[in-house]
Amino acid sequence: MACNNLHLPHRFCHSLRSSSRRASHGFPKTLTTTFPFRCARSSANSTPSASVSTTGSFTWDDVIRISQPESSPDDPSDLKGYFDKIQFCNRGSVKLYSAVVIHFLSPKCSSVSHFLTETALQETKSKFLPFVIENQIVGYIHNEFSDHLRRFSNVLDFTVDNGVTLHSSLRTAEDRTEALGEVTNSLGEKLIPGIRNELYPVVSSFGGPTFFSLERAAAPYFGIKAYGVHMNGYVEKDGQKFLWIGKRSQLKPTYPGMLDHLVAGGLPHGIACGENLVKECEEEAGIPRFISSRAIAVGAVSYMDIDGYRFKRDVLFCYDLKLPESFIPKNEEVHPLEWLIKHVADGEVESFKLIPVTHVANVIRRTNYFKSNCCLVIIDFLFRHG
Repeated sequence: MACNNLHLPHRFCHSLRSSSRRASHGFPKTLTTTFPFRCARSSANSTPSASVSTTGSFTWDDVIRISQPESSPDDPSDLKGYFDKIQFCNRGSVKLYSAVVIHFLSPKCSSVSHFLTETALQETKSKFLPFVIENQIVGYIHNEFSDHLRRFSNVLDFTVDNGVTLHSSLRTAEDRTEALGEVTNSLGEKLIPGIRNELYPVVSSFGGPTFFSLERAAAPYFGIKAYGVHMNGYVEKDGQKFLWIGKRSQLKPTYPGMLDHLVAGGLPHGIACGENLVKECEEEAGIPRFISSRAIAVGAVSYMDIDGYRFKRDVLFCYDLKLPESFIPKNEEVHPLEWLIKHVADGEVESFKLIPVTHVANVIRRTNYFKSNCCLVIIDFLFRHG
């Protein structure tokens, strides 16, 4: 399974630009067709997207109720709810996001787009120091967070011009991994919450050489580009598509109780995308290999999210898997002891629901129930499946 890379704002805005030529209702069948939704416009009659708590303090009954077409008088052709989700995943880079939208909605405004892009990049550079390894930029460290790192002079070198690198004595990936691990542990949960002893490979680009590996929770504090796999598990019944949706455990240190994909996970060191997906399918939803191996790689979405010291530069490789109607994801009721030990203790997933795709779209437009990056992957699914 290949890890194909497509950038979501490009795909989203390409279709939006097409909407100026043709308008109707529903999602496009393919990315090459004209986009059949009207562009959202400000008006006194427009209904803003709902602002709903992101603490996970909602039930499946809430999800089902708000997903119904009749539960809200909003206009299904209003794209604001989708734009809000994309923008939220690109916090701190609103100007860059705006530049992308302006470029694709109105190519004649390319000079404005270019100005906003350059301004956004300059503002970002002023707040972050490039993290350079072997003359390759592998990350970005916030100026203020770097103050906590300067005492580790035997690991990090701040004497280079306008940047940070590793001490010259750290020549091998193993030595670098060990040294940065000690730094992360020294900083502790107060500065880097959610340490889970899971290593991410540090590369300058996907497929490139691994310079070292870094604790997953520390990746955004060093601005490391992280990769993951997200899978849309869907079922077709009577000509209608349904998505299996998971609800995260309240024990999860991040996004507790939020809605999530049936299967999703980070891409750790030393495992290929397809094999990692098969592993995650079995661990998170009890999908056997003979089914999960049929998953289709459909591209990738990427985003940049600046939140305080954290600079998340994530790439999510997306997969679709058509599941049998009879398939039911495993949960604590299937193998109580084994599942509870492996999943609940680790804070994985609480339960699953099979929901019509059109209703899932309503949940995304109207609420903040979903883990934010899942919205991007599902919006991409909506484009491709109509």
